[in-house]
Amino acid sequence: MQEEEIHAVLTRVLLTGRLPGGLKLGEHRLAEMFGVSRERIRKVLHRLGAERLLDMVRNRGAFTIAPDLREGHLVYEARRILESGMAAHLADNLTPAQIERLRAHVEAEAEALRCGDQATWQRLSAEFHYLLAELTENPLVQRQAQELISRTLMLVKRYETSAGSACGCDEHRAIFRALAARERGKAVKAMTTHLSLVETRLRPTLCEPAGPSVEDVVMEELARHRAAMVPLAEAG
Repeated sequence: MQEEEIHAVLTRVLLTGRLPGGLKLGEHRLAEMFGVSRERIRKVLHRLGAERLLDMVRNRGAFTIAPDLREGHLVYEARRILESGMAAHLADNLTPAQIERLRAHVEAEAEALRCGDQATWQRLSAEFHYLLAELTENPLVQRQAQELISRTLMLVKRYETSAGSACGCDEHRAIFRALAARERGKAVKAMTTHLSLVETRLRPTLCEPAGPSVEDVVMEELARHRAAMVPLAEAG
């Protein structure tokens, strides 16, 4: 695989927050899974570290971002500042096609929640905010949003109560409705309220369930990537 493909697969793995925080990503095992050299994997891991999707620890290697409730307050404050501005911009500038992309995404979230597919809902919930950043068509906003959102994903995965899923889905619908109606003030309020409520739903836990292994998550995403490549290859 090319380095860009490896980077894309690992980026998706990290942005979904499926791996436990503080987990080491071993170069040797990743090299085996992707069928490339450790040097290639090392380059990708350092790139992900520079993008703040991983914590690179000197002489120890690459680790998934470990959630910290104290840091979380600062990160959510930064997200409210950034994403309320995104909401204001999008309310004024969304095209009909972009509104339909958002509509489809919100509907997919609701369907996953109705079916009890928590894993899919959590992935789509995070992607909702990435999608909003993408729709600004501003690479600087996208980069900053990616870093901030990635640092809160593990907080939500670890500390949000199960009741928060339905609340979050409703809040995303409220944001979408305000954006689709081009109601700037309501969109900004819905976004800041949503992020504040997510923060207040975070509760420390005394016991955490064991998360999935690196192998399971990476191989699942790798299979999804290869499946997506098949139609492109056949079309070529």
